[in-house]
Amino acid sequence: MSRYAISDIHGCLSTFKNALQQIDFAIKDELYLLGDYIDRGPDSKGVIDYIWDLQNKGHHVKCLLGNHEEMMIEGLTRPSTQSAWRRHGGRETLASFEANEIAKVPYEYLEWMKRLSHFVEVDNYILVHAGLNFRTNDPLDDKQGMLWSRHWYHEIRKDWLRGRTIVHGHTPVSQDAIEAGLSLLDEIPAMNIDNGCVYNRTGHGQLCVFDLDKKELLFVKRDK
Repeated sequence: MSRYAISDIHGCLSTFKNALQQIDFAIKDELYLLGDYIDRGPDSKGVIDYIWDLQNKGHHVKCLLGNHEEMMIEGLTRPSTQSAWRRHGGRETLASFEANEIAKVPYEYLEWMKRLSHFVEVDNYILVHAGLNFRTNDPLDDKQGMLWSRHWYHEIRKDWLRGRTIVHGHTPVSQDAIEAGLSLLDEIPAMNIDNGCVYNRTGHGQLCVFDLDKKELLFVKRDK
């Protein structure tokens, strides 16, 4: 059995499929997806459909909530927020559903998003979308911090972590930065695996797969 983490797929269905093919993802393996399945990329609906297909075939795929899913859900109940969501990739998501507004997206997709967890613990890892707010007594109580936190490594409390390592996405960083983070885990017990799959930037544009057991990285270039 192997266990893997991937974050910030952002509608890049073909790249996601390629990544699972490259790791030879099998029924006995476990896959942890850290949110942001939708927005910006070409096939948000297809990403969710593929996740469901994997689960229906018996694969262990655990999905966490990302801030982009939260923005879409909020746009359903607070229409005034929809324009901001559209600007941050929501237009592409609606197009993948052939819908012109969130209310036209099939009910089961929105309900699935609402049920997603904010974090999961796997052995000595805490997996979360964006990070943890260490300014609170219990960082696992701050759900907004788990979806939106940035630049929080200097606040990490190792006494609270008790040997655990945080794996997250949300903030796109270069391949070099991800590899450096892996080499520094003993010093900074947090690992950002968002390589900005949807971005055309130097050192970005790949989906990063982190093997939780071997502590190895795989970078899969985004399909055009």
